[in-house]
Amino acid sequence: MSDQLSNAQPQFLTVGEGEAAREIAMLVRPAQAGNGAPALVWLSGYRSDMSGTKAVELDGLAAELGLACIRLDYSGHGLSGGSFGDGTISRWLEEALAVIRHVAPDRIVLVGSSMGGWIALRLAQELARQGGEGPKLAGPKLAGMVLIAPAPDFTSELIEPNLKAKERKSLAERGYFEERSQYSPEPNIYTRALIEDGRDNRVLDGIIETGCPVHILQGMKDADVPHAHAMKLVEHLPADDVVLTFIRDGDHRLSRPGDIALLLSAVKGIIRSSTNRQMPD
Repeated sequence: MSDQLSNAQPQFLTVGEGEAAREIAMLVRPAQAGNGAPALVWLSGYRSDMSGTKAVELDGLAAELGLACIRLDYSGHGLSGGSFGDGTISRWLEEALAVIRHVAPDRIVLVGSSMGGWIALRLAQELARQGGEGPKLAGPKLAGMVLIAPAPDFTSELIEPNLKAKERKSLAERGYFEERSQYSPEPNIYTRALIEDGRDNRVLDGIIETGCPVHILQGMKDADVPHAHAMKLVEHLPADDVVLTFIRDGDHRLSRPGDIALLLSAVKGIIRSSTNRQMPD
């Protein structure tokens, strides 16, 4: 990246109060003067952060097009404070919402990967709900979403039904269980709090109204989130303009050059439709 934010230092925002307070790291790229296009907001997956390949490439696209870009690390992830073991969907949603409100763009495009897709859908619901409760709570207008291997409700849809007896026992006795990760030498840790909170944040139990165009990218060789899950999500978005792109040989990460090209093209398409003007391919 050749501009002034290529080596930018993160800013920190305190979210929560008292013992629940944690410092959330964020990287905020301002839009070029006069650029009225929506800001891009990156939402990482479980145990991922804002320095990953897709996040950096998205920021590079923002630099190229003169767009604002907001990236953050959830608590317990990356450069942010707080314990990973305290993390829940509600907690990470609160942090993303706080960062977006702090930066206060007029319009946003949410780009969520894996669990970040779930956070994006919940953000859409919260922005719509709270926007009707007065100007103090009103947030930016949602101009579009790009969801990469989205994993809404993964705790209740993908984890709970497949728990082994020893994992259920560990949850009951220790409050968490561990699972080997193919992406890290450290195991994935799933807590009872995460699973219980996940039930309270379900989105696949009714119609989801985002009020914006949605583009879903899904690998058909995804070992973590089966492509049938993306198809199920589409069924819950009947009121939205939804495009579902299957990548036949794509895995869960979708970080290969060809996958990145599809991601950036999808984001440009959403921006183009929201601004009603041509942008470079």
